[in-house]
Amino acid sequence: MASLSDSQRSSSHAIIHASASACAVAGGGLAQIPGSDSAVIVPLQVSMIASLGFVFDIEISESSAKTALATYTATMVGRGLSQVLVGWVPVWGNALNASTAFAITESIGWAIAHDFANQKKFSNF
Repeated sequence: MASLSDSQRSSSHAIIHASASACAVAGGGLAQIPGSDSAVIVPLQVSMIASLGFVFDIEISESSAKTALATYTATMVGRGLSQVLVGWVPVWGNALNASTAFAITESIGWAIAHDFANQKKFSNF
């Protein structure tokens, strides 16, 4: 696994944390309407991936960002499970959806950042 430079780590942290926070707000605010937060969260995550591409000097199209997002999201079923179990319960559902959206977005962001760092490492040979 390629390590990130200090600049890449700092920029990635700012992008990922801002995106995860925005996703948490969407997840928490729209908890009682099943699936409605996806219309807000997915574009935020796609934007995060495109912004990370800029940090690593990797040009990424919207469709490529969506593909990357789908690949990483496919392994994370906790979001759907949490919404089915308690997402509809006021307060608890809001908190659970917010924290789940935040955690998943952070996980996706750092996985993508490390993947981009590896791509740059191997493309420089």
